[in-house]
Amino acid sequence: MLIIDGSQGEGGGQILRTALALSLVTGQPFRLENIRPRRQKPGLLAQHLTAVRAAAAIGGAEVDGGALGSRRLEFRPGLVRPGDYEFAIGTAGSTTLVLQAVLPPLLVAKGSSRLTLTGGTHNPTAPPFEYLSEVFIPLVNRLGPRVTLSLERPGFYPAGGGRFTAEIEPAAAWRPLQLHKSDGPARVSAKALVARLPTHIAQRELTVAAKELSIPPDRLTIEEITNSLGPGNALLIRIDRAIDARHDATEIFTGFGRRGVRAEDLAMAAVAEVKAFLDAGLPVGPHLADQLLLPLALAGGGSFDTVELTTHTTTNIEVIQRFLHVEVRTAGTRVEVIAGKRPAP
Repeated sequence: MLIIDGSQGEGGGQILRTALALSLVTGQPFRLENIRPRRQKPGLLAQHLTAVRAAAAIGGAEVDGGALGSRRLEFRPGLVRPGDYEFAIGTAGSTTLVLQAVLPPLLVAKGSSRLTLTGGTHNPTAPPFEYLSEVFIPLVNRLGPRVTLSLERPGFYPAGGGRFTAEIEPAAAWRPLQLHKSDGPARVSAKALVARLPTHIAQRELTVAAKELSIPPDRLTIEEITNSLGPGNALLIRIDRAIDARHDATEIFTGFGRRGVRAEDLAMAAVAEVKAFLDAGLPVGPHLADQLLLPLALAGGGSFDTVELTTHTTTNIEVIQRFLHVEVRTAGTRVEVIAGKRPAP
């Protein structure tokens, strides 16, 4: 059984999600100790516990320590069973993060699956639904699988209640992926979401984004959401850049509205991230770098150019290399995943 220290590196929930996913992929049991020790609320929260229960359900796993607040977990996987599953967090905890724990094993399962997840879809501490559907999943599909996401109802923090489905067809054959620096021009667009809030909030955010990033009016969108359970607001700034004759690289930077923060200030914070990314001229942002590692490892390799790696990403590399015979090389802006190898001791 692998023993994993949950306090290593970034020390957050990503260690748990990656361990759950790769335990199911490899059949390797693990014990995770010191779960999220430096967080304001240490141990398993509702969204982490939902990820554990979801992973156990699709993989017939035995679990010890699967309770709210638990700081220690043992997970002994069985065989991954494709099928139709539904999981609800019960809070505004992130459904997109729960998907991270169960998508990888279902990508290598012996049959198609359908997941329905209920909870938060637009949470300030996690990628929003649009990030998955427009940035991450298109790249996963280029590796060989076919995944389709459908948003039934957004769920903003703190009300939650969002709901989306994922249709998953495993890869018949995996293909490597390269996302390298290109001199292609960047196309920037912006969308402001408002649910049960005045539309002038969205307009003020878009006005700032348009001025600071020179976005033309036809690339600005306000989306009024009428079926959410509570109020919410998010500004999504999307960057598309051609990396070769057939493919674009897409990134999205998000600002989430919250009480006491002016729309203009929210927009300026998001704009600052976008400007830094555009100045770097690289196809992969810090959050996507973290998420791409595991699919590339499953595909047998690949590489991408990205900005300086976060502690979140370097911690994820360490956990992946505990389960899989892969080497992740980092040199300058280039990250390369090589299957069948481990780093030299």
